[in-house]
Amino acid sequence: MEIASLFLVFMVLMLAGVSVATSMLAASIVNVLWFGIPEIITAERMLNSINSFPLLAVPFFIFAGVIMNRAGLTREMVEVSKAFVGHFRGGTAQVNVTANMILSGVSGSASADCAAIGSMLIPTMKREGYPAGFSVGLTAAASCIGPIIPPSIVMVIYGSMTNLSIGKLFLAGAVPGVLIGIALMILVSYMARRHGYPRHPRLPWRQRVCVVWRALPALLAPLVIVGGIVTGLYTATEAGVIACVYGLAIGLFVYRELKVTDLMDTLSEAVEMTAIPIFILAAASIFGFLLTIHGFGAKTVGWIRTFDLTPTELLLAIVVLLLIVGLFVEGLAALLIFVPVFMPLVPAFGLDHIHFALIVIVTIMIGTITPPVGLQLYIAASIGKIPLNQVIVWPFVVAMVAVVVLMVLFPPIVTFVPNLFLD
Repeated sequence: MEIASLFLVFMVLMLAGVSVATSMLAASIVNVLWFGIPEIITAERMLNSINSFPLLAVPFFIFAGVIMNRAGLTREMVEVSKAFVGHFRGGTAQVNVTANMILSGVSGSASADCAAIGSMLIPTMKREGYPAGFSVGLTAAASCIGPIIPPSIVMVIYGSMTNLSIGKLFLAGAVPGVLIGIALMILVSYMARRHGYPRHPRLPWRQRVCVVWRALPALLAPLVIVGGIVTGLYTATEAGVIACVYGLAIGLFVYRELKVTDLMDTLSEAVEMTAIPIFILAAASIFGFLLTIHGFGAKTVGWIRTFDLTPTELLLAIVVLLLIVGLFVEGLAALLIFVPVFMPLVPAFGLDHIHFALIVIVTIMIGTITPPVGLQLYIAASIGKIPLNQVIVWPFVVAMVAVVVLMVLFPPIVTFVPNLFLD
């Protein structure tokens, strides 16, 4: 009864057009009042959920991403991508994917990457004759690599929820993120050949070296951020601070595109971008807490055990469930709702925590580009100035799901790198 009423109020509010975070919070408050739970728990759980040292990495990485975009580092990364893959079939589309892979080593935010790369490349792709729907769909899909290749804001939140090593989560995302990038590039190549999309002239190696030399400060940013975590010089939270300092130094003194007078606007943008995930996190914390005290996790484990699934079958079932959830629930909210529910399944089925975490994270990120709720889809579509029903996204979803299936069937894809460096 308690669980049913919680989800009922949540779904009614969602269908009425209320935001996901507000729906979760309102449903939780109604549940607390209805079943006589002390009201103080609502405020206590919300405050405790965001009063966390690891979560300080979230505003720092968001601030770092804003700095990188305003300081010209993103543009330099795009130029390097153009120099090396622009001559491939579907050149600018390939640059889109590659630039997102490089930028993902800095910001850790799909929304920031989608806005930064999309604002530069979607208009360019449209001018070069790419269909607007293809340009928008590819940009949205490629931006999902941001929270998979380290660093990752989503992994910081997952790690703070489950007490898993954020450093291990970061390293576990490296190979899956690259595989998703390769899968998207293969699909782009196929679609480019089929539809005759253009390519750029091949640059001579001397010119490529010049492009790399100019972009070297930008290209070193992922190494500075992730390298310090791997070597143990600093934690993931401290890496966020390092990223901010590094970006400011490069923007102010190397590229000189960032002015001291721009810092207040940069901080303001970062604060606005931080408020969204933090509010969702706070609202989902009380929702997840109520599910826990009402025994939803234990009941779910008991129900799933009746199907006598193997660990592989369980993971595939969770992938399907999260893909369906992603159609209707924002990604971070889905993470915060379902991770506490799924966690008892990990030891019950003998699964590896890091392997399980990456499968959940990648699948949830795919949900951020599936209509009608996909956040990255809305961002890219607004840049491309087209309605959602004209966006070509499902071929990219299929390519990304194929990588998730490989992750399920071959766990070393996820576990090899973290076990190599941090075991």
